[in-house]
Amino acid sequence: MLDTCTIEERWSGVNEMIERWLEERQKLIVEFCAVGEDRDNERSENAEQLHKRLQHFCQLLVDYVCAGHFEVYYQLLREAEEFKDGSANIAQGLLPELNENTTIAMEFHDKYAETDQNTPLNNLSNKLSKLGEVLELRFEIEDRLIDVMHNAHKAITTEA
Repeated sequence: MLDTCTIEERWSGVNEMIERWLEERQKLIVEFCAVGEDRDNERSENAEQLHKRLQHFCQLLVDYVCAGHFEVYYQLLREAEEFKDGSANIAQGLLPELNENTTIAMEFHDKYAETDQNTPLNNLSNKLSKLGEVLELRFEIEDRLIDVMHNAHKAITTEA
């Protein structure tokens, strides 16, 4: 879709994609908090609800991470390369951190995505705490990518 656009159209298209993706991030954060609350209030009558919420969170997590890797980062790189201002080089240092971060997020997903109320959730609080730290770092890195590889080009596209 964005392959045959002008640089201004590409920036606008990437901007819209980023906005949708950040809305998905917000949903992910809300669901992460809800899983934590359900876990803290776990009783036998809430076990089914916790497992359903955990499965939903895992689906949001994998969708968010995949959208970042296969859509957003790709378009950010393409945009940065078109501007030829060196901003694409910054990704070289940040993308390996995101790849490591993705591994941890996917391990969480693989462990908890297919649970049911008969599956013991031993150590879930600790795993959620670790994942929360991982997500916080991920969001910081992603925000840096967006600032350097996209927001920095806003003035250039509005001047044209």
